[in-house]
Amino acid sequence: MTEILIDDHGRPEPPYAGDEASTLLGFLDFQRATFEWKCRGLSDEQLRVTLPPSSMTLGGMLKHLALVEDGWCSEVLAGQAMSEPWVGVDWDADRDWEWHSAANDDGAALRALWAERVERSKEIVDELLAEGEQAALATPHANREGREAVSLRWVLVHLIEEYARHNGHADLLRESIDGQTGE
Repeated sequence: MTEILIDDHGRPEPPYAGDEASTLLGFLDFQRATFEWKCRGLSDEQLRVTLPPSSMTLGGMLKHLALVEDGWCSEVLAGQAMSEPWVGVDWDADRDWEWHSAANDDGAALRALWAERVERSKEIVDELLAEGEQAALATPHANREGREAVSLRWVLVHLIEEYARHNGHADLLRESIDGQTGE
């Protein structure tokens, strides 16, 4: 087994010569750890800071990415029903409920929700990969939006893209809060 290298910010380095699954998971874990780093050590009030003209906050991002993890891994990959806190939401009334409602949540609860959903996602992906990497990566899963079915490979790449995009937002927000910059 290859030793996992951890950088100065607590992020695991993706493998340089891994198979497809370990490479995808390595980059996803790196992006998740980058996001955790950007939210680390901030107060509840700091998690609510916006950078106009955007209304985005790091707290809203924590809740949004918890929803993203749940939606793609629990619902699409594992076929599980939507769970709390999402199930009782009137999404037609507020399509961005997770972003807006985070302003009423404390930071510890937001961090715990996100971390719990990340762990659940990792368990689901590990269970799928235990059935055989190539089949697991390629087998289609029903898309919750009624579109064409998606593979685990597609979901992992989408999650990497989602985190990478929001990590750019998180960089700007964090710098505006306390001056901390990153790569």
